[in-house]
Amino acid sequence: MERSDSGRSAVVAIECVAGSSRADEWWGGGEGEAALLHTGDVLEEITFGGCPPVRAPFKGGRAAVMKLLHAAFKRGDTSVLVRARRRDRAAQLELHACIVPHPPAGRRQYVLRSIRDPNYALGLVDRSESECIALQGSRSSRVVCALSNAKLKDGYITFPWEKKARDLLQVPYSSAFLSLIILPRASDSSGARYSSLEDTLAQANAWLVSSQAAGVPISFMNIQTEALLTKGETSSRTVSSGSAAATDLSNLANISLCEFEDYHGIDIGVIRAVRLWYSPAAGEMALEIKLQERDTKLGFAISRTDEGFIYISSVADDDSAGVAAARTRLGELHRRATRASKLLIVSRVGNEKVLPWMVSASGSIRCFDTVSLSQKLSLHRHALKPILLHLFTWEPSPALAAIPRVVEVPAPAPPRAPAEEKAPAPTPQSFAPPSPVDEVLDDLVYDISSGARLRKDAIGDVSLRFPLSDASSD
Repeated sequence: MERSDSGRSAVVAIECVAGSSRADEWWGGGEGEAALLHTGDVLEEITFGGCPPVRAPFKGGRAAVMKLLHAAFKRGDTSVLVRARRRDRAAQLELHACIVPHPPAGRRQYVLRSIRDPNYALGLVDRSESECIALQGSRSSRVVCALSNAKLKDGYITFPWEKKARDLLQVPYSSAFLSLIILPRASDSSGARYSSLEDTLAQANAWLVSSQAAGVPISFMNIQTEALLTKGETSSRTVSSGSAAATDLSNLANISLCEFEDYHGIDIGVIRAVRLWYSPAAGEMALEIKLQERDTKLGFAISRTDEGFIYISSVADDDSAGVAAARTRLGELHRRATRASKLLIVSRVGNEKVLPWMVSASGSIRCFDTVSLSQKLSLHRHALKPILLHLFTWEPSPALAAIPRVVEVPAPAPPRAPAEEKAPAPTPQSFAPPSPVDEVLDDLVYDISSGARLRKDAIGDVSLRFPLSDASSD
């Protein structure tokens, strides 16, 4: 009867919270070493600094010991000597430790961290004597107990974002993830009704297939729906016109607009647009055109596809002085693209993207206009500022991969009689800019004898196109 009561008596027991880096908490220490305390060892005595030791039994159990640890921690007396007993050890086991707060267990909760091995930390629990004996009985029982209490921890690590974005990305500080957002088409002129989600997905699919068929070297990555909020009069008009309610779950999968009411009673509509993610087929490459005072023209022309992509439509074969493009491999790249039935797409000028980015509810594609871009390139020539172009590549060939980010190697081109054109005299850097349209005519490769014509572009009132007869136009 006495043995049974002794087995049920409560004691303050040791519990391993964090394991030793040498894992000898399972083996009891090596020869001549002080054994580490195990889960299941019974706390017998604890000494705070130079104070008299506090011995078991601890009235109040673990809570009473925690109060002692809290008082010692507040007065700065954090070094403790712990003594415990184990059934198979005649002498008491000792551990020199320091008191450390343990927030996961709550306020005013502490663990004892070994001074000899800071990775080893002990907690205290209330257990019966029989439970402690069972845990002390075998290594496997201690491991099972530790496994049941083990928790994975997370934390934060520093990452050199600036360095990685500068050194590892094809275009420093800019991602290769490109996207186009397609708004659902308005079914009426008032914008009160929108086409279904399936129709918007079909638009995205058609744009992608059309771009690839036109020779734009892009690959599909992903597609997702994107919620756009509308409120006020537009939302009220849309909501009252019979759009599907958010509670109409049977139709929710294919609608482009659902509505709900906030706690102020304001109608809010959610338009479901579609975002199409794509990427260059084989990445991007950089081409720098360095300009000189003797340059009279840039030596290449740009156009735009129906899908909104800017591309190099032609490059001058004139390798004489005064043609900036002749000092680069732009002509060689253009010929390779033509042989591969691809377009030489310009993705960035400098570090600014010049790709289409949105399809409006009317179906128009929002993209960059060729004339303003031509004017900017012309100003580069007069300011003698290098032009940095990024181009889509279509195959991971060694020839293209060998071309560095900044290309200055001259490429021989077959001679061809240049078209008659009036080359302006070199202008110093401090100048009054001429008419933008006149500059575009002078800078771009423009063959009057080939029947070139001016054409108004759909993107804006001042957007003009200067195509060549031997170059594809949009």
